[in-house]
Amino acid sequence: MRSTSLILPLAIALVLGTAGCSESTSAPAAPAAASSQAAMSTARSHDESSYAQPEKVVITDLALDLKLDFDARQISGTATYTLDWKQPDADALVLDTRELNISKVEAIAADGSASELAFALAPADKVFGSKLTITAISQPQTVRITYATAPTASGLQWLEPSMTEGGKLPFMFSQSQAIHGRSWVPLQDTPGVRFTYSAKVASRPDVMVLMSADNDPAAVRDGVYEFTMPQPIPSYLLAIAAGDLVFKPVSARSGIWAEPTMVDKAAAEFEDTEKMIVASEKLYGEYRWGRYDMLVLPPSFPFGGMENPRLTFATPTVITGDKSLVSLIAHELAHSWSGNLVTNSSWKDIWLNEGFTSYVQSRIIEEVYGKEMAEMERMIDQAGLREEMQTTPSAQQRLALAPLGELDPDEALSSVAYDKGAWFLQFLEQRVGRAAFDTFLRGWFDSHAFGSTDTDTFLAYLNSELLAKYPHAVTAQELDEWINQPGIPASAPKAVSRNFAIVDSARIALQGSGQLPSKEITANWVTQEWVHFITGLGQTQDVALLAQLDQAYQFSGTSNGEIAMRWYPLAIRSGYSQALPQAQAFIEKVGRRKLIMPIYAELVKTSAGLEAATASFERARAGYHPITTSSVAALLAQARPAD
Repeated sequence: MRSTSLILPLAIALVLGTAGCSESTSAPAAPAAASSQAAMSTARSHDESSYAQPEKVVITDLALDLKLDFDARQISGTATYTLDWKQPDADALVLDTRELNISKVEAIAADGSASELAFALAPADKVFGSKLTITAISQPQTVRITYATAPTASGLQWLEPSMTEGGKLPFMFSQSQAIHGRSWVPLQDTPGVRFTYSAKVASRPDVMVLMSADNDPAAVRDGVYEFTMPQPIPSYLLAIAAGDLVFKPVSARSGIWAEPTMVDKAAAEFEDTEKMIVASEKLYGEYRWGRYDMLVLPPSFPFGGMENPRLTFATPTVITGDKSLVSLIAHELAHSWSGNLVTNSSWKDIWLNEGFTSYVQSRIIEEVYGKEMAEMERMIDQAGLREEMQTTPSAQQRLALAPLGELDPDEALSSVAYDKGAWFLQFLEQRVGRAAFDTFLRGWFDSHAFGSTDTDTFLAYLNSELLAKYPHAVTAQELDEWINQPGIPASAPKAVSRNFAIVDSARIALQGSGQLPSKEITANWVTQEWVHFITGLGQTQDVALLAQLDQAYQFSGTSNGEIAMRWYPLAIRSGYSQALPQAQAFIEKVGRRKLIMPIYAELVKTSAGLEAATASFERARAGYHPITTSSVAALLAQARPAD
């Protein structure tokens, strides 16, 4: 998932992961002390964010039989689990749930006969939901649960037709990462457990249903859809969507699902996807998931993209007409190796997913669009990370995070995991050479394919398979600084962009003379150059200069979210009130948290701005995803004066 490519103020970061549930009881318990020689790795691999007990029993296959009810905003049906019992004395199956109505649990015998099992649903923890304990003394190989979701499920968004691009049919989509999958399926909701799955989904016949599985490009809308995912995946990659969706291919194994009014624009924007797949395979081996399709969601999608296998979910905010933001597709595609193929076993090691993916993303961009584009993006990421470090608690600046405890794992999804993680891998590449590092990284993906792992395991592999061959390349102290210490190590290699040097010269000349850069200079600037230009204007600017820039470049009213998220906060801080109506219009239309939270954060700093932010939120909240709604509501609540 790509949720952030720049630094968010700490106040925003602290509310991004909040998702309201019911009354709190207690967080999932820590594991018992391990007695084997693998005790350290086991402790590191344990997932504090799940009630599941995979050391006793694991789900190996999930079969869903579901019905979508758009009027009730509900998914209902059955989930049938094939189980692998690990301990002979285990007598219970423990699953994660959130706001689910569990009506029946049954053991299914080999002949298909069913016998009811006793179960207990604990009171809800505000972060982790309700622990579901199923008494299973006989250790059945197959268990079936009949259940229904709540209309407020944190992992689902139901949109009225008016909230979609086409405005004709309703829309529904899921967002399971990090622990929202438990809000629409009872699960061992931990990345440490992988399972295959199949599904039969009934819906109204005028919508197309898709899942993170084998979607048929030629499928017709008939109200009943069947899916198979033969590769084992963790629960956060379970995904579903339904709406007025049509398909357009971009290659023999890749294409776009989108609403009819969006599909042509998206296909043109993402037409280089096959080139990205080929570049990735050249570097890191075969693409192992069959098809790579993309689903363009409505603007309310709270993230940039989500790497659901075989069906990346993507925000429409990256469709700019010039392909300048297609690195998001490179990122989600890169997850096909780092994250989907080799997965962090708990969210405290999220850097193993996102840091590796951000590194691979950069390599894909360099292969397809050239080194300069990759360097510009690296510079933006590195500058953003340095800014974030100024307000991030030191414990959260480490790659290998401490156990999360009662912390919502969504809050581990910071720029540290993405950009410090990628920077660390760039450091290793620099020290041993690109050819050696590529061989090492491909070996990591191949040897750990379709498995879940942790930082300890990676470091052991790094030392045995790379650093042992280059004993003088990296010191133990440098390795510790990257993995276990806060901040950015002095050994970090700095990205350098030729294009950004030209942008800097144009901005300095403007601030010195008041003369706008010539059209010959700016005519071919892409998003990254405009981002660098605006960021370099500082925290505030003279209103007259901002008005001059706005008149020349139409920043206010831009549809480019990367520009909007930087321009509007600058305008608000500087008192450029002419931009306020367009800023409000932007946050009322777009639900992607990365793009709107910095704008909300600036608005709430004044009483007038808080009033404007509150009004915008009230107008927009019906179309926001539950994750976005929770984030904005928490920020507004923090900003309001105490009674």
